Amino acid sequence: QVQLEESGGGLVQAGDSLTLSCAASGGTFNRYAMGWFRQAPGQEREFVAVIAWSGGSTRYADSVKGRFTISRDNAKNMVYLQMNDLKPEDTAVYYCAADYDTTAVAAQYDYWGQGTQVTVSS
Repeated sequence: QVQLEESGGGLVQAGDSLTLSCAASGGTFNRYAMGWFRQAPGQEREFVAVIAWSGGSTRYADSVKGRFTISRDNAKNMVYLQMNDLKPEDTAVYYCAADYDTTAVAAQYDYWGQGTQVTVSS
């Protein structure tokens, strides 16, 4: 059983940067691929980024490619999402998730955090 806790959300202006963190506990962190997803009000949860257990492979949603960077520190059981050039459409609750597979499909993830709110004002 893996417990995940996100932090680092907040209110920023368009063009600003923000880094989200996700702390994992209770499992063997370096066995899991880690994903970031987001959900805006009235919308379905959508894929943002995923990183393989080794950190050697990453994937991004087209909407964030070139602006967001996912990384992990297996020694600290942490995964990060560096978000640059934020846009109002990035406003959402951001979730980290863990799964054995490096997948962009939310339904395949076994473990989820509670989420952290990111609000980008124009």
